[in-house]
Amino acid sequence: MALSTAVHADTAIHGVRGFLPDLRFTLQSAGGKTVTQDEFRGKTVMLFFGYASCPDICPTTMAQLSQVMLGLGKDADKVRILFISVDPHRDTPDILQAYVNAFDKNAIGLTGTEKQVADVARRYRVAYQIEKPKNDDKDNYEVAHSRGVYMFDAQGRARVLAADTESVEALTESVRGLLKSN
Repeated sequence: MALSTAVHADTAIHGVRGFLPDLRFTLQSAGGKTVTQDEFRGKTVMLFFGYASCPDICPTTMAQLSQVMLGLGKDADKVRILFISVDPHRDTPDILQAYVNAFDKNAIGLTGTEKQVADVARRYRVAYQIEKPKNDDKDNYEVAHSRGVYMFDAQGRARVLAADTESVEALTESVRGLLKSN
């Protein structure tokens, strides 16, 4: 099935080729390693913005993405989940990697300085706001953030934007379409 036919009016999956920019970032991963989009050339990428202490949306979406990876079978080695934190104050690269490893051993947790995170979020039109701390505890706060799973083909071109509420089956179908188009 061609990708264009995988985008149905009754789903929240949208083809975005030409509407969103290609995959591009410079962030940090576990061990303080600087990572750019070049690390993922040749891989289909599912990108999600969130934060490790998110109480509901992020763990649910990461669980969905891990189910997509399981559903891909042997093709999963051609796909990477990238989780970019919008909470650079609490989410160190090592904390993020431990978080994403709980869902998928090939997922990559990424963060950076406030400016680096803001630049990448702005690039993909992701809105987020760090709320005021609760009970005067500077580390007890939530982060409001927009939701969605961005999918990039093996050349790093933005191809699909899916709602995080989309079914695992529909997400898997979109990834399979991207893999076929590679």
